[in-house]
Amino acid sequence: MNNDTVQDGKMIAIISYITVIGTIIAFIMNQSKQNYFAFFHIRQAIGIFLLGMVVNFISRFTDFGWLDTILAIGVFILWIMGLISAIQGKEQSVPLLGDQFQEWFKNIR
Repeated sequence: MNNDTVQDGKMIAIISYITVIGTIIAFIMNQSKQNYFAFFHIRQAIGIFLLGMVVNFISRFTDFGWLDTILAIGVFILWIMGLISAIQGKEQSVPLLGDQFQEWFKNIR
């Protein structure tokens, strides 16, 4: 991927990690540009937010105590890693599920 493509999509990629509203805004902003780098990070952000919702759902209806906290911290770390990757202009999947997020949400473009 050339450097112009990364620079064009970098701001949209960063916005995608700032709340679910930011992801929606980034998706709308990128519809006219069709920047692959931005779509990569939008898919990562959607996956992280959905994973966070699943962890939150599990935490509300179960009582795993410390395990719930570890899962929540894990999602937060994935979010930080994705955001840092977008800021640095890298197309790097988050560990464990990042490649799966790309596969699951491949139709988002």
